[in-house]
Amino acid sequence: MERQNDVDASKFGPSPAPGPGVRTAADYAAGTSGLGDASTPLARSVEHQLLVRKGLSTREPLPRPARTRTVVVANQKGGVGKTTTTVNIGAALAQQGLRVLVIDLDPQGNASTALGIEHRRGTPSIYDAVIDERPLQEIVQPCPEVPNLAVAPATIDLAGAEIELVSLVARESRLRKAIAAYLDATPTEERFDYVLIDCPPSLGLLTLNALVAGEEMLIPIQAEYYALEGLGQLIETVEMVKAHLNPRLEISTILLTMYDGRTRLAAGVGDEVRSHFGDQVLKTVIPRSVRVSEAPSYAQTVMTYDPGSPGALSYWEAAREMASRAEVAVGSGEDEEGTA
Repeated sequence: MERQNDVDASKFGPSPAPGPGVRTAADYAAGTSGLGDASTPLARSVEHQLLVRKGLSTREPLPRPARTRTVVVANQKGGVGKTTTTVNIGAALAQQGLRVLVIDLDPQGNASTALGIEHRRGTPSIYDAVIDERPLQEIVQPCPEVPNLAVAPATIDLAGAEIELVSLVARESRLRKAIAAYLDATPTEERFDYVLIDCPPSLGLLTLNALVAGEEMLIPIQAEYYALEGLGQLIETVEMVKAHLNPRLEISTILLTMYDGRTRLAAGVGDEVRSHFGDQVLKTVIPRSVRVSEAPSYAQTVMTYDPGSPGALSYWEAAREMASRAEVAVGSGEDEEGTA
């Protein structure tokens, strides 16, 4: 006789699965993405954590790009993971042997907090570079937790920059000039491989400065339908910037964040994003993770706070996938630089 406690799983239908081509943290822990040998997932996670804490690369260093890649991390919708993506991708790239500069362009200064950088009022910051043309050499600080990672912090002064920029000459290109001058002054052997710019959740003059300064754009998209609503407006802004201010700019990378593989909603949003953007969408997705949210309260990224967590493994793999892709539009606008 069938027991009353038995449940017929067929009544509920099959469990939702990640969309096609999606790689989750479980894949990495199981070794299907080349993270390790035939040991248990827990052992691989612990090994990864120990290597990071000892300052050792968890795999062979990534090859350096031919020249500095300037990547703008932007989405005018708040809460989609822009800052979290910027600091964790930056830390993951640095842990794998690349030199990274993170520019905090958000007046809230959350990227500076997560990377353990002082950003109280009066601290030399990106505000001084954009408004007062102070050299970045006097602003950039090394990240105390991650070698090879440097930060140009943001202070609360940046909140008034939107208004102050209105009356300044060449207001859209001031960040680009500051970055170019800094990179030109950096010795070749010490050059940065990546410059990641964390933008505020708006399409104002600060974000416009970032779009003019960058060559590539990384858009984090939360795996919920609300996150898709403003994407059209963002793409229109990018096209406008390309037409009038920065012809080199391309949307090179789209990353799905806060992905819950247990829901059909996340898979549906993922499928829709992939149908529109194709190969621009990383196969790696970032899961919802308490450890990722906890890390900034300890002035750390999840890459150092809990390197063996699913969130850290996912950002680590996303960084590898992003770095392994061919550079978008490299050299396509070099002759036009400075025309804006």
